[in-house]
Amino acid sequence: MAGHDEDVVLIEVLSEEAFENFHLPEAINIPLSADDFDERVQQAAQKEDQVVVYCKDFECDASPRAAARLDELGYTDVLDYAAGKDDWRAAGFPVE
Repeated sequence: MAGHDEDVVLIEVLSEEAFENFHLPEAINIPLSADDFDERVQQAAQKEDQVVVYCKDFECDASPRAAARLDELGYTDVLDYAAGKDDWRAAGFPVE
């Protein structure tokens, strides 16, 4: 995300295929469906980092479920970009 610092971790929680199709700049892919979701998140982000999760759009329930899971894991600054990557691209922001 433009202007963010290294303490922000941007995570797309969709499948690897969806991530490869397009994703937000600097995002990493940790599918919520992955058996090792918790471990991968813990490797990617510290509990005090701001973690932003997103999926496709408002209809997608993966990012709110991921945000809830991160809360359960003890992350203290979790945001769900509920509009998702479709909204980001429709607004004309860059994607990779």
